[in-house]
Amino acid sequence: MIVVCGEALFDVFSDGETPDGYALSARFGGSPFNLAVGLARLGATPLFFGGLSNDMFGRKLTAALQSEGVDISVAPRPAASTALVTVDVGANGTPTYTLYGSATAEREVTTADLAPLPLDAAAIHVGSYCMAVEPVASTLKALVTRQQGRSLIAFDPNVRLTIQPDRSVWTDAISWMLPVTDLLKISDEDIELVFPGLAPQAFIDLALGAGVALVVVTLGGNGVLAATRAVGTLSLPAQNVTVVDTVGAGDTFQAALLSHLSRQRLLTRAALETADRPALLAALHFAGRAAAITCSRRGADMPRLEEVPDHD
Repeated sequence: MIVVCGEALFDVFSDGETPDGYALSARFGGSPFNLAVGLARLGATPLFFGGLSNDMFGRKLTAALQSEGVDISVAPRPAASTALVTVDVGANGTPTYTLYGSATAEREVTTADLAPLPLDAAAIHVGSYCMAVEPVASTLKALVTRQQGRSLIAFDPNVRLTIQPDRSVWTDAISWMLPVTDLLKISDEDIELVFPGLAPQAFIDLALGAGVALVVVTLGGNGVLAATRAVGTLSLPAQNVTVVDTVGAGDTFQAALLSHLSRQRLLTRAALETADRPALLAALHFAGRAAAITCSRRGADMPRLEEVPDHD
């Protein structure tokens, strides 16, 4: 079982201008929500641990997770509203996010909510802005501390300065996580936002030195870098695809990576530390193919296992 921690919310897109404003389209969103759905579609067994509201949006998110086969039996249900995030997609397909709402359900998760989470989970995934807002950030740190050595700890910062504008909060969160993380996925954009001027390879060296077993840096259209201490750094080109937008591409990559590692019995720290070059390349190629499919669709429409080609 892979426990996915963090936000479930609604992304709000513009469907174009109208005489008196905009036509809006609201779609399921939140990096951890996307990841949980992606894992389920790719054949893994995800358990979602994030605050779900009882408002109309929260009920829809709950129903969506259930329909995808995501276990929500331990998801907290705080008396708070669902966060809404507008997505402004630029000409190159890159999204800009703006949050509407505060003290929303995804934030109101406390250490008291941790009790029902299984101690024997194969992996715990944390990340996105729930690692940078309280009280949920402290709750997830407590969970990581509890599970370190019991479960593989996966982390994707997914930095959102429009939601938490204080860079030092992100820097502190990443610095705290590096020594306790087994699998780190981060984008080059995130590195530049939090550590301006630090090259991806320099960050990889920093993360490996801090104790991360597998570091993956996604480079958008320039592909991906990945490294372990045993294998060194691998470089893969991006998949050729007609990009509609890149919403959910990173979440798809992480879902595909985790699901592939799980199927290959590599979802442990020891397995990642000793994995050889062919095994790592196979995992990364699979993740890249899955992410390319999401880029060819509007929004975070994650692929199913049968849609992902066996080879490039």
